[in-house]
Amino acid sequence: MNDRAEAGPPASENGRRGAQDSPAAQADAAGTGVARRGRTSRRSRITALIVACALFMQNLDSTVIATALPTMARAFGAEPVHMNVALTAYLLSLAVFIPASGWIADRFGAKQVFRLAIIVFTLGSVLCGQSDSLGELVAARIFQGLGGAMMVPVGRLVLLRTVPKHELVAAMAWLSTPALLGPVLGPPIGGFIVTWFSWRTIFDINIPIGILGVILVTLYVDDIREPGRTPFDWRGLFLSGTGLSSMMFGLETIGRGIVAEWASIVALVVGASAMVLYVRHARGHATPLIDLTLLRYRTFLVAAVGGSLFRIGIGSIPFLLPMMLQLTFGKSAAESGLITFASSLGALAMKPAAIGALRWLGFRDTLLMNGVVSAILLGMVGLFQPGWPVALIYLVLLAGGFFRSLQFTAYNALAYADIPRERMSAATGFYATVQQVSMTIGVSAGAASLTVTMALAGAVEPRLADFAIAFVVVAAFSLSSLPVSLLMPRNAATELSGHRHGS
Repeated sequence: MNDRAEAGPPASENGRRGAQDSPAAQADAAGTGVARRGRTSRRSRITALIVACALFMQNLDSTVIATALPTMARAFGAEPVHMNVALTAYLLSLAVFIPASGWIADRFGAKQVFRLAIIVFTLGSVLCGQSDSLGELVAARIFQGLGGAMMVPVGRLVLLRTVPKHELVAAMAWLSTPALLGPVLGPPIGGFIVTWFSWRTIFDINIPIGILGVILVTLYVDDIREPGRTPFDWRGLFLSGTGLSSMMFGLETIGRGIVAEWASIVALVVGASAMVLYVRHARGHATPLIDLTLLRYRTFLVAAVGGSLFRIGIGSIPFLLPMMLQLTFGKSAAESGLITFASSLGALAMKPAAIGALRWLGFRDTLLMNGVVSAILLGMVGLFQPGWPVALIYLVLLAGGFFRSLQFTAYNALAYADIPRERMSAATGFYATVQQVSMTIGVSAGAASLTVTMALAGAVEPRLADFAIAFVVVAAFSLSSLPVSLLMPRNAATELSGHRHGS
């Protein structure tokens, strides 16, 4: 029996088939589909865990670095508030190269590309650890991002092409759970290493994980590629790469004294112009690098646009929170890491409950109600005071991570709910690109908020009030994602969620 037959018809087909199936048959089919959701086959679990190995390495890397930024700033003689370029350089590299990942995986095989990406990412980590200046670190992070650009979306593509649709939400939970161990372990590990050893050691953690990932991919991942080869959209890569990199550079540097103001403005104008040219190019290209026609799928539109707005707020946390704890609370890197990890621990706790929540509320109502709670808890971080009990700070961070995790799981599954198999490569590249762009904007938004409030107050170092305003700003971004969810019906993607009470 094929996957579609086992899962039952998708929501878009229910109306056409209703006249053929008796109510009893429909009830039996629905009951079987719901019963099967939440369970995954052994093959699905193994594939999800292997892909999670790559995600674990990436997430551990980013959270370890975030905790170490103040110490690295002192080593490089740089301003702490400018150290976010170490984060955004990597994210920017992802945004530029991710769109090509789907085509490359189809052309050369997902297994080969996935394995090579892990190798490049690991070598990039070694180069980061050998950096002697902020410029060298940024260059190494860009190279590392080239590996990450292929590693994460191609790994997700392997999962999407291996796992039946009715197992997708559960498989995403299997995928996310080990991957979330990175953010859980990263802050305390990074804080411990920076406090007691050299900051360079934090990059060596990726070496054994990368070696393990290469071995697992070699032994267990199938060489999946789509039949037929379309020409590569070189012009699209040039326009999208120029547009995204220029716009991110302009947003990152404007008003912060890193480069001349005119350079930031020129970058923004060039970036916006290139993106307009790309939109015109994509409309006339048979197989554009970033296929904008995917936005015609309502569920994909909600996940891409709404998810991006939500991630702008969340993407600022790895930069703002450790910086606030170390610069205004007087915490050491180790103490900061032990507090910061609570947010990721809360995210880890949500994963077993994600399937039940989506089945109970459906995708739309989950995104609406859970999004409000997540944004409020993010804004509450800006209320933290050094005199607060540590237990209360932990409670807010745990709750925030708990609800944010559900939001991410919902968006990540929803994105592929209605995408045909032959368009999965394009959808994976598109969705991964907007994910990384939004996370980059999140870091830039947090840093820009600090810079603006410091400038208005004439402060040389960021104060607690500056961080409070920054958290309110980024929480507003997350809250702005909610209206986008209203673009889809309450019963959207019921094949994935098992929700049966939407109308």
